[in-house]
Amino acid sequence: MSGHGLRLGVDLGGSKIAAAVLDADDQICARRRMDTPRDDYAATIAAIGELVGQLEQDMDETGLSVGVGTPGSVLPDTGLIHNANSQCLNGKPLGGDLEAALARPVRLANDADCLALSEAYDGAGAGCDSVFAIILGTGVGAGIVINGQLVSGRNGLAGEWGHIQLPWASAGEQRESPRCWCGLEGCLETWLSGPGMSADYVRRGGKKLSAQEVVAAAKAGERLAGATFKAWLTRVSRALGMVVNLLDPDIVVVGGGLSQIEWLYSEVPKIWTRHVFTDSLATRISPAVHGDASGVLGAARLWPLPDAP
Repeated sequence: MSGHGLRLGVDLGGSKIAAAVLDADDQICARRRMDTPRDDYAATIAAIGELVGQLEQDMDETGLSVGVGTPGSVLPDTGLIHNANSQCLNGKPLGGDLEAALARPVRLANDADCLALSEAYDGAGAGCDSVFAIILGTGVGAGIVINGQLVSGRNGLAGEWGHIQLPWASAGEQRESPRCWCGLEGCLETWLSGPGMSADYVRRGGKKLSAQEVVAAAKAGERLAGATFKAWLTRVSRALGMVVNLLDPDIVVVGGGLSQIEWLYSEVPKIWTRHVFTDSLATRISPAVHGDASGVLGAARLWPLPDAP
């Protein structure tokens, strides 16, 4: 395989596909992106192939290692994708089909796993023994890195935080518990995602706004938006308090479109202490250092440097 230490990462998202090449110093030396074909699995495979080809042409290289971060998880026994909110991927052998299209081995991991791997390597979680990295955006997910190693689990489910029920739910939350696309009710994804915040604002009597618009309205002093946003922060805090009780990570790293909400980092540490079983909490919460680039960085690093063991 050619490339002189080059590795290629692909971040397959619901609305965009981003791809980048890392050099031997772990720096991005080329990148491209395109819109994700809507609900079209074959077109998604073709789009990834096109991006890989364009980047290899940019670098005047062929046969680069390819890692892909994808929604959902890979079933260890079959290689099929499941639990992806990009539902055209579910039940499909994404890894095998990409290997056939690209004519080389491909390594797959959940997109939140790629975030965790990138941020543990040289991002917000650098130097930490345990990193819990979450995505708050169109969907909700998480990845876990312990002592520098990505934890996948026996069933490939480690970090499927978005499909746990909201903890310490009030009677009102139990009554209003939204139905998730996965078929269950009250999953964290239905409460904590951007669409989840928007839906909660509508339930409270507001008009349809994006999560960013709800936050902006809350900052401007709009009462209904303020109540919606306060409830969202409290739910994020409870959900992470449960994680701290279970995993006790050194740091929680936040990525995704909602990670830029600065009140996450000032308010959540004040709230989650009510739900954590200790009087002295040292776990930190921080935005992802690499932002949108974390996905492609983590995907590329699914492969070691060619001269590494």
